[in-house]
This record gives sequence, C-alpha cells and structure tokens, in this order.
Amino acid sequence: MKDTFFDVAVIGGGIVGLATAYKIQRAYPTLKLVVFEKEKELAAHQTGHNSGVIHSGLYYKPGSYRATTCVKGRRELVQFCKEYKVAHDVCGKVVVAAEEWELPMVDKIFQRGLENDTEGIQKITAEEVAEIEPHCKSVGGIHVPCTGIIDFVGTVNTLAELVCSINAESKVLKECEFLNYHKEGEQNLISTSKGQFSAKKLVFCGGLQSDRLAKKDKIDSDVQIVGFRGDYYELTDEAKYKIKNLIYPVPNPAFPFLGVHFTRMTNGEIECGPNAVFTFKREGYGKTDFSFKDTTEALGYAGTWKLFYKHWRFGLNEYRRAFSKKLFLKTLQRLVPSLEMDDLKPGRAGVRAMALAKNGEIFEDFKIEHKGDAIHVLNAPSPAATACLAIGDQVKDMADQYLGLGNL
Repeated sequence: MKDTFFDVAVIGGGIVGLATAYKIQRAYPTLKLVVFEKEKELAAHQTGHNSGVIHSGLYYKPGSYRATTCVKGRRELVQFCKEYKVAHDVCGKVVVAAEEWELPMVDKIFQRGLENDTEGIQKITAEEVAEIEPHCKSVGGIHVPCTGIIDFVGTVNTLAELVCSINAESKVLKECEFLNYHKEGEQNLISTSKGQFSAKKLVFCGGLQSDRLAKKDKIDSDVQIVGFRGDYYELTDEAKYKIKNLIYPVPNPAFPFLGVHFTRMTNGEIECGPNAVFTFKREGYGKTDFSFKDTTEALGYAGTWKLFYKHWRFGLNEYRRAFSKKLFLKTLQRLVPSLEMDDLKPGRAGVRAMALAKNGEIFEDFKIEHKGDAIHVLNAPSPAATACLAIGDQVKDMADQYLGLGNL
C-alpha cells in the first residue's frame, strides 16, 4: 500500500532522529520519509530527561568530533530556535572552583575552551563570580556567555512538524515500535508494532537501544550500552532567587560527568543535579525500577565490572547521595552555602546511555557506522542534543555517500 512505502525510514524519535530526518527531508524534499517512535510522545527518553542546556563546547578534547560538532551545532541550534520560536535563552553560565586546589583545572578548561573556539569565555575572580551569581561561593572560575537553556522537547516537535510540512506524504508515527527488518529485492520490509512497512534505506537513532538495534542488523560493535541514572532536585519557589542562571562545578577529569550543578530551566524552575548511578533498567526513572533483561545484559558484560572496579569509590558515593537528601544538599552547599534542606524538593530523573568497551573504557566521542542499506548512530552522548543539527548533517552526508540518497 502507498501509505506504508517510504524512501527512508528513521528509527527513533529523539532529537538526533528528528534532526537527521529534518536534514534529509530538507535536502531531498521529494523523498518520502517515515520516523518510527515506540513511545506515545517524541523525545520520551534521553532528550526529554536531560538538563535542557545548550552546551558551549568548553570541555571536550580539541579537534574531537564532539568538540567541533558541539560548537557548530550550538550556533545552528540557536538560530533555529530564533527562526521557529522555540523557547530558549542564551543566558550564560559560570564554572566555578570551590577550593584553591581546583584552580589548575580551571586553567586547563579555559585553555580547552579557547582551542574549541568557545566565544566570549573569560576567567573571572571570586568577586566577579559573585556579581553574576550573588549566592555562589568560589575562589574564581570561568564565565561562559554562549551557554544557554532550551526546551528540547519543543525542539523535537518543531522538527517533526517541519519534516511533515516539507513533504505531506512523510510521516512521524508514534507508538510504533520497530521490531526487525529484512531485505526483499530492492526493498527493506520493516516489521513494527503497527504492522509492516517498506523502505529503501534506514537510519537508526536508537539512543538507549542503539546497541540492540545494531545487533538486529548484525553489526559487530565494539561497545555496549550501559545505563546510568541521574536524579535531580528542584529549588522551592522561596529559594529560586539564589540561582540566576547556571552554576557548574569544576568537573573531575577522571569521570565522564560534569558534576552536580544548578540549571535554570525555560519554564522558570531551578534544577539541582544530577548524580550518576548505575541503573537496573535502561528506561527506568525511579530509584527502584528494575528490568531483568537490562540488568543481566549489563552485569553480564565484562566492561561493566571493569568500570565498577576502576571507579568503585565514586560509584559508592553516588549511590549514597542518591538515597540521601542530606548528602545531596552537602554537595550543593559547596557552591551555594546558604541552601537548606527545606529549599529542596524532589525533581525528575534521566538515564544516560553510556557506551562501554569490553575493557571498561568509556567511548566518549560520537560513533556512527554504516552497513548495507542502513546508517547506525551507535553512540551520541552529551552534547548530542546541542549538536543535533550538526549530527544530522553528518548522518545525511554519510547517507548521501553510502546509501545514494540522490539516486532514490
């Protein structure tokens, strides 16, 4: 049937999937495209549960795909938000040292920022930090004016609307889970929870499920996804005045997380967090959520145990903080000493897809591969949401080269 035949199928309705669909559709407006999303709404997992920050590109290894794509993607994303009236605010942030021993790391981050072309960054004194964030105690830090906040869910829904407006025959299908596919002639027959579809080419942007989708396509990947949950608190209405915009600590270079920080959201709420703990369910946002399949896969993987062994002290401290509001508050008070227990209320949680190698090393850069009629986004860690439009360009270019989109 005509309404089940498409030129390109994108699997995954998060921000990378929709940005990729948008870039392909804009470049090839006559191609008929479909996006499959298994949840009731788009951006239901990593995109809709992240910190809502437009990242500057300050931290990443100079010259890495992450660094260059973040800066390029950030600039394009801000322009996109302006053009399509997506809620955002380029409000800036401060990265602060709470103690003197952290200042050499401030210098290192600042140098990285310069190398990554992070415009407008300045090293600032404790007094200058206080001018920006009056309730923050520090010994100095970095002002990053190009960092911002954004409604990523709104961004995804806008991208979906644009895809369907460019080509009225293109579709974004929700509650439609990709199950499998097989080649039949020049077509790929796709089985979903809503029946069978056909597409000439496929692009997989599965996020937390990316490794499983790759296995279905018989890709022998050298990484496996292991989930780490991050819990947030929010400031009460009475305490919101203590945070103006965004306050980040100096990150520990030994860990792949930026540390517990303060973020003003586009809806006016102030979030505090996240921590980072191993989750027993990839798409579980409660502290006791459990999936037998997810747990056995993660704990049956050698890389998980090697990561645990290497960072067991860090992991133990994170778990203690996950179940102790008092310990969470103590961490926050390093930056904002006036915070009290009554200033905090429980917030939401998110799960980050961590790509682990068998030796326990974390694969930190973006990882995109192709096989046959398909492109797979195997790893898209933070700042993938910020870099989504630039990643979409990269996937579109790979699809041009390897899938021959121009000849469809």
